[in-house]
Amino acid sequence: MLEEIYRDMAQPHPMHRLVQGDVGSGKTVVALFAALVAIENGYQAAFMAPTELLAEQHFRTVAHFTDALGVRAVLLTGEMSRGEKARVYAALAAGDLQLVVGTHALIQEGVRLRAFGLGVIDEQHRFGVLQRAALRQLSGEGAAPDILLMSATPIPRTLAMTVYGDLDVSALDELPPGRAPVRTLIFNEAERQRVYQMVKQELDAGHQGYVVYPLVDSSEKEDLRDATTMAHELRRTVFAGYRVGLVHGRMKTEERDAVMQRFRAGDVQLLVSTTVIEVGVDVPNATIMVVEHAERFGLSQLHQLRGRVGRGSARATCILVAPYRRGEEVYRRLTAMRDTTDGFKIAEVDLQLRGPGEFLGTRQSGLPDFRVANLIRDSRILDGARRAAEAWLTNDPSLQTPESAALRTVLQHRWAGRLGLAEIG
Repeated sequence: MLEEIYRDMAQPHPMHRLVQGDVGSGKTVVALFAALVAIENGYQAAFMAPTELLAEQHFRTVAHFTDALGVRAVLLTGEMSRGEKARVYAALAAGDLQLVVGTHALIQEGVRLRAFGLGVIDEQHRFGVLQRAALRQLSGEGAAPDILLMSATPIPRTLAMTVYGDLDVSALDELPPGRAPVRTLIFNEAERQRVYQMVKQELDAGHQGYVVYPLVDSSEKEDLRDATTMAHELRRTVFAGYRVGLVHGRMKTEERDAVMQRFRAGDVQLLVSTTVIEVGVDVPNATIMVVEHAERFGLSQLHQLRGRVGRGSARATCILVAPYRRGEEVYRRLTAMRDTTDGFKIAEVDLQLRGPGEFLGTRQSGLPDFRVANLIRDSRILDGARRAAEAWLTNDPSLQTPESAALRTVLQHRWAGRLGLAEIG
């Protein structure tokens, strides 16, 4: 994989590669090696993550290496003061900082890199297309940087773009030594007491667990259990005598970080949460997760959530609780999660259920705008068409020959203004 990335970065045209690997498989280290290649050649690298929790985790990981190597790295988040941000902006523009790790704060107005050579986008499905495009603009009028996308579950849009040949894919298909795949079970609403008993067994054995809900608090529009109400309820009833914590996205950063620190230290046995723990949480002692109303989560979210357990050597279990009937779409989605931990296979099911979206626009679900072809049924034909297009462009990359005139006219008329979005991923 590293050889593929190094080869891409040595080409005269920008790299555009997706690294797909399960949660905890080592994608961050792969991205760091790529960043060091850019830095060694006099460029700067930017590493964008969707949440402050994940950005901070990545920065802690890379800091161990950058500090030892003398690489000047910085963390940039929205929580920083205006003065702190101004100092970072100035250092980046002057080229004094070689690596910046951050959140959406990286693509705010005023951020420029003097010699932007590599952009890394982690959990790329969490960013909109225009947000991903904005990262490429950090170089101002400079040359387009190499782009490395990373995801544990590529969204159907990204999977579908491989048909067009716009995206090279590398796969990390192994887990670190000592880890076993997470067992996934499906239960209905009537089996909740059995679920709770399984959680208690893990807690009594000295492990920790999660219970995840789709809402922060109760809603009149949605008849769903919520994290805030259920945290109080579980403390008072089922898990009385256990140490239960609560985290969600509306909490202040300091308050949320304090709870997470207690969970990492083992002071909290059961963490009730929303999807705020979807990425950036690494607690090896957590061995069980319950996802309530699992039918309300996307496959990508479920796969990411499941990745919060099984990060140690002990066997881990993810329990999906949902109302379902066999044969329905909900059941198909849940069984896809039960039957595989392969991110690409999960994405293929998502592709069948949702459609790949508008490849050259910003819509990320629904049917593609092919006039005849079906992306799943006609995959071989589409692959042949891609190869034919590649052969044509090899002989006439700028579409300047008389034979290419009609094709050039159609492209300019139909796709003007949107072709750039096809390169974002």
